[in-house]
Amino acid sequence: MAAVNVCQQCGACCAAFRVSFHVSELESEGGMVPDRLADEETHSTRRMRGTDYARPRCIALVGKIGESVSCGIYRERPSPCREFGARTDLGVFEPACNKARSIHGLAPLLIS
Repeated sequence: MAAVNVCQQCGACCAAFRVSFHVSELESEGGMVPDRLADEETHSTRRMRGTDYARPRCIALVGKIGESVSCGIYRERPSPCREFGARTDLGVFEPACNKARSIHGLAPLLIS
């Protein structure tokens, strides 16, 4: 039986935080993030469209938070998304993960 990836059932982080990244990550600058999905933040930074709203939700998030989600640009996602994870290399849940989950009324993840 395959292990369930809790992130593919959650998605709370994609609808809780601003996702800012360096302009060099855009396709037009040699990176992988599609330009059409990013808004200008400063001269040298961009942010994923939708993540700067009062009720943020990344434009690339597909599905229903807490049930079944995926990233529409998973292979092309920016560095903050690549670096964020439910677990650290020490097997401890990232505090920001549970903060995002609480924003959406989801129970915290616990170490088993």
